[in-house]
Amino acid sequence: VVSTQSTGSSGINAEYGDNLFHRFHVVNCCFWDMRSVLRLFQKSARQPWVIQPFRNMFIQTQTTPNPNSLKFVPGIQVLDHIGTYDFNSIESSRVSPLARQLFRIDGVTRVFIATDFISVTKDDNDQAWNLLKPDIFACLMDFFASNQPVILDDASVSSSDTIINADDDETTIMIKELLDTRIRPTVQEDGGDIRFVSFEDGIVKLALQGSCSGCPSSSVTLKNGIENMMQFYVPEVLSVEAVDDEISEMQKKVFEETDEKLNGKERVAL
Repeated sequence: VVSTQSTGSSGINAEYGDNLFHRFHVVNCCFWDMRSVLRLFQKSARQPWVIQPFRNMFIQTQTTPNPNSLKFVPGIQVLDHIGTYDFNSIESSRVSPLARQLFRIDGVTRVFIATDFISVTKDDNDQAWNLLKPDIFACLMDFFASNQPVILDDASVSSSDTIINADDDETTIMIKELLDTRIRPTVQEDGGDIRFVSFEDGIVKLALQGSCSGCPSSSVTLKNGIENMMQFYVPEVLSVEAVDDEISEMQKKVFEETDEKLNGKERVAL
């Protein structure tokens, strides 16, 4: 028996289970009185049947400042550790079975995975969310029911950028602590994240991830929000700039090199 109940734009409620009765169609008990239900039980008493527990999942969606990104909150813990993962292509998602499944949906261009939510970004075209959301809901529910790992064991945590290193000076340490304690939680509420890249000559360079990447209001948030807070707590900060994510660029470069090698072998074989 599969029962799906829509809850509007806020989410979807789905229940999965096995057939309770052999050789009987699914019935809606709203149209049956108790005597009819009892007779149904009596007729099926001679045949073995087992009631198995249902697995319930309520997936809530939340809008983000980026109109092309939605935040999906499944109500369960997505990652078993603290960290975030940002994938901007199916090639970069090899360490995440969940991200690979989501990228197979036509129109999905970015997947961001955090401890308790997943942000999905679609391409900027006429494809509406009401056409994409059912496929994303089904993908998430099927994946979590399969008990597959969200992230493979050999994957590194992308948000380890704020770990204090031995060569960090006092100002860099303050910047990293400020990102972790005050800025990052607020950004993650909007379905995205920021990654510390560097601090040189008074300039803090950050990489925008998830729904923050490509968001029309990201520049305003960066200057009026993050930069002002940085300068208030760390006077050494002169400005804050957004840069391309080095991790994503490295993954893209590795894939392009591998693709060139494979194409070269094919040409030699021909």
